Amino acid sequence: MSPNTVGLALLLLGVLLLISKLVRVRWKLTQKLYLPSSIIGGGIALLLGPDLFGRAMGLLADRGIAEGFAERAAEGGLFGVDIMSVWASLPGLLISVVFASLFLGKRMPKMREAIDLAGPNLSFGITVASGQYVIGLLLALLVLAPFFGVPVISGALIEIGFLGGHGTAAGLGDTFEQVGWAEGQDLALGMATIGLLSGVVIGIILINWGARRGKTSVISSDNKGSDREQAGLVEREKRTPGSMMTIHPSSMDPLTLHFGLVALAVIIGQLILSALQWVEQVVWADTIEIMAYVPLFPLAMIGGIIVQLFIDRFDRNDIVDEQSVERIQGLSLDVLVIAAMATLSLQAIADNIAAFAVLSIAGILWCLFAFLFLAPRIMPNYWFERGIGEFGQSLGVTATGMVLMRVVDPEVRTPAYPAFGYKQLVFEPFFGGGLVTAAAIPLIVSPLVGPWGFLAIMAATMVASLFFGLVVLRRRRRKEEQRAEQGQEQVPVA
Repeated sequence: MSPNTVGLALLLLGVLLLISKLVRVRWKLTQKLYLPSSIIGGGIALLLGPDLFGRAMGLLADRGIAEGFAERAAEGGLFGVDIMSVWASLPGLLISVVFASLFLGKRMPKMREAIDLAGPNLSFGITVASGQYVIGLLLALLVLAPFFGVPVISGALIEIGFLGGHGTAAGLGDTFEQVGWAEGQDLALGMATIGLLSGVVIGIILINWGARRGKTSVISSDNKGSDREQAGLVEREKRTPGSMMTIHPSSMDPLTLHFGLVALAVIIGQLILSALQWVEQVVWADTIEIMAYVPLFPLAMIGGIIVQLFIDRFDRNDIVDEQSVERIQGLSLDVLVIAAMATLSLQAIADNIAAFAVLSIAGILWCLFAFLFLAPRIMPNYWFERGIGEFGQSLGVTATGMVLMRVVDPEVRTPAYPAFGYKQLVFEPFFGGGLVTAAAIPLIVSPLVGPWGFLAIMAATMVASLFFGLVVLRRRRRKEEQRAEQGQEQVPVA
């Protein structure tokens, strides 16, 4: 594949992103659904790809109409086979950049501070994530595998697609291929799309219900964002810098510096992965093989944490800017999502539509139950604002949770945002694309653990996290409230 083809493929993605932003600005439905432009662009590319536009051109070619163009389009859609091949390889590369950037530029909190604020969110998040595995594996073992002939690893699709999202689903493409079920990636990407749409649509419905019923603490039922905010634009008087100039551009552009830090984190992750794979081959590969299936991106996240620890220790001049890292992460994620959706195989979803529908419906119902029944009992205060962010993430990745929290708490008056952020430091290394997500499929197919063993592990995790949220944290809060009351009683009256 020539360098010119790679360059053209990247340029076309940029044009698609511009077109998708214009659609978001002009089309009210996309505004009401708070659809990211990358999802809109991915949908456009999917329509023009081989499964839809290509099939239509194939019908024309069969009838002798525009044979030359129609035959080429039938194979690779409007963009052609070479462009689609470049796009198909991008998600697996860019997901490592996204995860390597998660903790760069962020202060690592003290343990007590994180537990006090994020403990309830963490308990709720782990309960939902492990519950997605429990429900998915039960359905796969008892229904999907025996009646529909779908592999048991389909039980991991709910967590991979919903919590992991398009990036994680795309990044696990090699893992699905290595275990002999390549179409699993297409189903995971389809699940990610369903989860994102469901998270936004159902989340907005829940917010309107909560505002009318008095469940929300900040907004009322008549609170709406401005037209510009709904279009995804920032009004002039509210605009803020997207990054800080922490070094002088005469020596190096600040964005270049931050890209280098991200690159270093990814390389450290690759070294860790290679070392673990070497140890596995030497020590236990004959018994169980896991690291051979684990993708790079969760280890790239560990690399980012290692780089950030060194930054905390040695960066006396505060040259690392969190916002600059977020710009790199945002660009990578936008390109990743549109490329992943553009290369999504609708045929694979159609071939497994029953399993896809069963898993999607079950996952949505579980997340709804968790928000409406568990969140009020686990969250100590502002349960709706804190819970809606967790609900959005449980269906459509972190960005969806942030969008819903932005709607329900636009001026950040509640502890929902910091609690959600601190929770991510413990939650993301494991679920939603972390180590558990990466190791789930290898563990399910391994003879040592297997599907029933992994189901037992996730069930125990779910019970433990529920106990922590409903019992341990409640007892701790009661003791602190009692101490506070006793302290007030002992204060002498002047």
